[in-house]
Amino acid sequence: MFLEQLDITNFRNYDRLHLKLSKNINIFYGKNAQGKTNILESIYYLSLGKSYRIKDESQIVKYNKKTFKIEGTLNKDNYKSKYSIKYSNLNKKYYIDNNEYKRLYEYISHINVVTFTPEDLEILKGIPDIRRRYIDNELSQLYNLYYRVSLEYKKILKMRNDLLKEANIGKQIDMNYFNILTEYLIDKAVFIYRARFKYIKKLNEKIESIYKDIIKLNGFHINYKTQLKDEMFTNESIKKELTNLFKNSFKLEKESGSTLYGPHRDDYEFYVENNNLKYYGSQGQQKLAILTIKLAEILIFKSQTDNYPILLLDDLFSEFDREKINNILNYVNNEMQVIITATDIKNVSKKIKDDAKIFCVKNGIVTER
Repeated sequence: MFLEQLDITNFRNYDRLHLKLSKNINIFYGKNAQGKTNILESIYYLSLGKSYRIKDESQIVKYNKKTFKIEGTLNKDNYKSKYSIKYSNLNKKYYIDNNEYKRLYEYISHINVVTFTPEDLEILKGIPDIRRRYIDNELSQLYNLYYRVSLEYKKILKMRNDLLKEANIGKQIDMNYFNILTEYLIDKAVFIYRARFKYIKKLNEKIESIYKDIIKLNGFHINYKTQLKDEMFTNESIKKELTNLFKNSFKLEKESGSTLYGPHRDDYEFYVENNNLKYYGSQGQQKLAILTIKLAEILIFKSQTDNYPILLLDDLFSEFDREKINNILNYVNNEMQVIITATDIKNVSKKIKDDAKIFCVKNGIVTER
């Protein structure tokens, strides 16, 4: 899987940009704030229908413009398809080969990307919601059904919370309707719990050896933190436990005005042996832990889809020394498209440069070397 062409219109600092990309390594270099990262962001947006940098998409549109468009020609198993997303007045339209898809869950999971940026450190150091969103994004790329179920869960959760808020201020609520919502919520929760559990298990099967290769430390693993006591994670055990939790906690939920149990309360912890990296790891160890997870995801995507994802690496050469970069790039298969940004290519090894297509980015103008 690789992007042959990328076309951007009115996106960030680009009026129009047309790129022909190598199916292997592509390097975009230039000083900061010239538009390098915007190119990575546009590819991510083309894949997932949203930015990894900002929630307010009106800020992505180029100044004084009202719409933006991203188009890409994807070569997958020697079959070419054209993907495009058009944004206008808070509305988005998704197209594959000029066929419009009304909903993102119909469009998503066709273009797979794995992204590493300096901001990814927040996955480890930030609030639980950041970690949940990250895992949900990766699962949504693999299974568009996961994205759809997650949306349905959030809608039911909001409806249930609205009723609990009404009960909290003394309003009478329809308990039959409330119980039906709870049953629907549990059904969606079972699916989400199972998918997350399986995904974390697959990551843990791969990340220890990768982390050891890169940084020479043993025992790297992820703890999946849920409110469930039964660690079997079967459909039946999850449903039974959630049903009992909700049955016995209505008074507490009424007092709080919110749903106290479910996958929206999950978290993930990152450990090297018995040490929680959030508190006991150096920043270098933390960054490499996140990058290790991304490298493991490449193997999972390949296994699940039979295609390597597109790897997007933002400012990689500034983040790590040459030895670690070489260890990292050992996991980059020559069948994989890699798109890298750098402030300078002097420190990039000759071997990488010889195999790469190189672009200079200056003030929103991209020139191929």
